[in-house]
Amino acid sequence: MNRETPSPHAQPATDASPLLAARDVSLERGGRVILDHVSVQVRPAEVTVVIGPNGAGKTSLLRVLLGLWKPGQGRVQRRRGLRIGYMPQRLQIEPVLPLSVRRFLTLRQRAPEAVLREGLERVGVPHLLHKPVQSLSGGEMQRVLLARALLNRPNLLVLDEPAQGVDIVGQGEVFKLIDDIRHETGCGVLMVSHDLHLVMAGADAVICLNQHVCCTGRPEEVSRHPEYQRLFPETDMQGIGVYRHDHDHVHDVAGDVHEHHTGCGHAHRPGPGGDSR
Repeated sequence: MNRETPSPHAQPATDASPLLAARDVSLERGGRVILDHVSVQVRPAEVTVVIGPNGAGKTSLLRVLLGLWKPGQGRVQRRRGLRIGYMPQRLQIEPVLPLSVRRFLTLRQRAPEAVLREGLERVGVPHLLHKPVQSLSGGEMQRVLLARALLNRPNLLVLDEPAQGVDIVGQGEVFKLIDDIRHETGCGVLMVSHDLHLVMAGADAVICLNQHVCCTGRPEEVSRHPEYQRLFPETDMQGIGVYRHDHDHVHDVAGDVHEHHTGCGHAHRPGPGGDSR
């Protein structure tokens, strides 16, 4: 039986020990090395960002950390009683499916309308409660996905490209919102993002991944690291770059992964300060 959720906000964490920690995690799929001795940890009220080129294993790492895939080697430890709010990179929703935002938010757990409205208010879109999901813009959909991730009062937010499909102004607003939420609730944040220039101000730690951990540290340290600069050679001294990527999967309305091979196949130009998706 589904349990009603009293509030979309987590309580600030008081224990500074890691919420989640992976040590020497390795993964092979179809005879190909996806992850090679990767270690990562996320602490309360801290933002850890995983960046890397297309095919680096970022989403695979999230699947291992969430317990969806079992690593071939290494271990993942999660704090007892850990509540995780997950925001997928992309959703696959049938255009003819009669699905309102209200219904979408309660597909996996029940919650009274007042709680749903409060959650949408927190992310700045309370007026969308009864709107069809298919009518939402990219920025509106990302905010609804964030509201859904917050419904179970998570200790840990796991966000796969949270600014997907949002223009450059909207991207900054989404990252600012995430930063506000972690300060207010004390939840930890683990984020996959191509937008290092936008997470610079909010990230406590950046992990540059390319099957293995190429470099890790504060955003400004990683942006100067030779391995980062090798992976993103288009990034100039001002951190303005253009590169290509393809998304090879989508998620359905329940958040499950489906393979998707068409990809976007186009270049993205960021704003000042870093690379883009």
